[in-house]
Amino acid sequence: MDLNLIPQIKHTQSGNFFLIAGPCAIEGEEMAMRIAEEIRTITDRLQIPFIFKGSFKKANRSRLDSFTGIGDEKALKILEKVGREFQVPTLTDIHKESDAELAAQYVDVLQIPAFLARQTDLLVAAAKTGKTIGIKKGQFMSPSAMKHAVNKVLQSANKQVFITERGTMYGYQDMLVDFRGIPEMQHYAPTVLDITHSLQQPNQQSGVTGGKPELIETIARAGIAVGVDGIFLETHFDPSIAKSDGANMLKLNHLDTLLVKLTKLRKLVNEIDKP
Repeated sequence: MDLNLIPQIKHTQSGNFFLIAGPCAIEGEEMAMRIAEEIRTITDRLQIPFIFKGSFKKANRSRLDSFTGIGDEKALKILEKVGREFQVPTLTDIHKESDAELAAQYVDVLQIPAFLARQTDLLVAAAKTGKTIGIKKGQFMSPSAMKHAVNKVLQSANKQVFITERGTMYGYQDMLVDFRGIPEMQHYAPTVLDITHSLQQPNQQSGVTGGKPELIETIARAGIAVGVDGIFLETHFDPSIAKSDGANMLKLNHLDTLLVKLTKLRKLVNEIDKP
């Protein structure tokens, strides 16, 4: 993948990791614009390449009464407006083949959810849009298995693909990150560490996923130390009222401090890695 081929991306020569960040789901225009503006301001100051993330719909909820979205085209138009107003690339996830063509009209990067990383038709449909494709590693998949998912995109004549590590199931209600997998997956494609979903506690009896957001910085520092290409995180100005995945989100007013620390660590790692 060539980061410079993603429309409107900035600071690609800074030596920093790239950042994929935003709310879990698009809940409305005002919240999306507020979050995007804050992240863009921080990333411009720190010279971090930034891609705004927001799900236009949530198709993998535990309960039937869980929030799934505000309407597909309404949410996608908000993502389009974020990209236009703040001049940043945008990302959303897709769940079925028809989503690929629809979402590609509005966003720059299509994300394949972890549960769907083996779905051949979905990967091929995404690849054929010509957009950059991010594939989340299934919680049930080994790092080596991701080469096959990547190859489905490459063999569909699309070289713009990256992998996102989001933890591996540990028992029924916890996730662990095996950092040995990051350099392995980097042999197949640039690799991003999802530092908020890696701290999920799924399969709670309530049907609402839990999390350990107090460990976000710990996971993020470890990822930078081992040389991830990018960081993925979900953030909200008030995670307690977020309509999806609030339990593992980073509070927006903590983002600046975290990114300052991570950019300092990245600079040190770059220095250590010089030949």
